[in-house]
Amino acid sequence: MTQGYRPFLLRWLLTTVAVVVATKLVPGISADGWFALVAAALFLGIVNALVRPVVLLLSLPFILVTLGLFILVVNALLFWLVAGVVPGFQVDGFWNAFFGAIVVSLVNWALSAFFRGSDGRVHPISAHLAGPKTVPGRVVE
Repeated sequence: MTQGYRPFLLRWLLTTVAVVVATKLVPGISADGWFALVAAALFLGIVNALVRPVVLLLSLPFILVTLGLFILVVNALLFWLVAGVVPGFQVDGFWNAFFGAIVVSLVNWALSAFFRGSDGRVHPISAHLAGPKTVPGRVVE
């Protein structure tokens, strides 16, 4: 496997784990099998990469008025969209999608902390222990 695909596959795996956790914790979210979970994670990544920026830009006035809380609604709607498109992955209603999106976001964030280094590259945290960064130059007094 080449180094170029490794970050993508790792992100996909982490999102799949996050979707599995959401199906276990949120009562209205279910999947028929592993294929549905993996497909939902893949499609959720595609939707977050391609559709989410456009929706966030279009809903910017609502986001500003609600001080960013409308982003949670956007995440829930996109999670619900994934459930509507992926066969075998079901979300019963908006509130289930809302809490499912929060669970997926939190689990993804927590798991990503173990695989993202301080330089932004994806690799095991034990292989990259960076100290404080210094900037070359001089101090002007």
